Amino acid sequence: MSGGVDSSVSAFLMREKYGACKGATMLLFLNEALGISGRHPCCSRENIVDARAVCDVLGIEHEVIDFMAEFEECVVKKFVSVYESGGTPNPCIDCNRFMKFGEFLGHARASGHERIATGHYARIERDNSGRYLLRKAVDLSRDQSYVLYMMTQEQLSRTDYPLGGMLKSDVRELAASLGFTNARKHDSQDICFVPDGDYAGFIEEYTGKVYPPGDFVDASGNVLGQHKGIIHYTAGQRKGLGVAAKSRLYVSKIDTAMNTVTLVPESEAGLYTRAIAVSDVNLVAFERLPENFRAGVKVRYRQKEIQAIVNQTDENEIVIEFAETVRSPAVGQAAVIYDGDYVVGGGTISRVL
Repeated sequence: MSGGVDSSVSAFLMREKYGACKGATMLLFLNEALGISGRHPCCSRENIVDARAVCDVLGIEHEVIDFMAEFEECVVKKFVSVYESGGTPNPCIDCNRFMKFGEFLGHARASGHERIATGHYARIERDNSGRYLLRKAVDLSRDQSYVLYMMTQEQLSRTDYPLGGMLKSDVRELAASLGFTNARKHDSQDICFVPDGDYAGFIEEYTGKVYPPGDFVDASGNVLGQHKGIIHYTAGQRKGLGVAAKSRLYVSKIDTAMNTVTLVPESEAGLYTRAIAVSDVNLVAFERLPENFRAGVKVRYRQKEIQAIVNQTDENEIVIEFAETVRSPAVGQAAVIYDGDYVVGGGTISRVL
């Protein structure tokens, strides 16, 4: 329970469904522990107090679980290393994978609990063969299936998403009717440990490193200006470049060895692609993908699905060939494969082909 309205209503629905449940808040980090200042984490004292207040209203036990060391190792350090290597990380997916459905589910099982629930907007079903399936939420504007593609059959079998069939507006109304003080609380929008959105500032403060400026170059290697350090940029970025040009420029490549950032106009080759390779694969709907599988694919969370033909080259790589050109899929981000409402699986973008 994060202290927000979604996990609070989930707790109520779980109590109603199973008759008994327990609320738990993961303590993931403190500013002092990460060596940063002036930022307010999702597991702040205020949010913990809100979660506990909801548990008091529901008459259920509440606990705070210290996962700070695990969170730093599995999420924060990976976030930093991917940026340092020129990629674009997705820490929310890593948090779900390693913390919520790794450490948290493990803690619940070790404590004698059979199942966990979260406030995610998604649905879990079971097909005739007994395989668990992950499906989009009814409220597509809130659907979070993209960040849950890594769930295993074991994890799906022990997880509930009570909000999967609800609209967000109905969740808030139910919370208000139950007397929850957080019924109108704003949703968190940013990465929890970088709530001000200044990723580069966080990395510099966390690591204590200075990331030196270098050259902006065009596709031919001509110098266009100076960048502020490679951690300030991601593939496809347009805003905040500070380079005067006749047309809009976009980041197409980050070369960590040469400390250069390549900028190209939108029309130039290299910014768009028709194919990507995906590694660290997890399949939900199948043991192995059928050959030449036709699917919809998302390469960004809030992006519409793009039709593609998907082939699994081995257990740990999938090649995705899009039916149309796609602009700047970022190495390090997730590509998630859909068959209608159902998540087929996904992985981390490793190469642009």
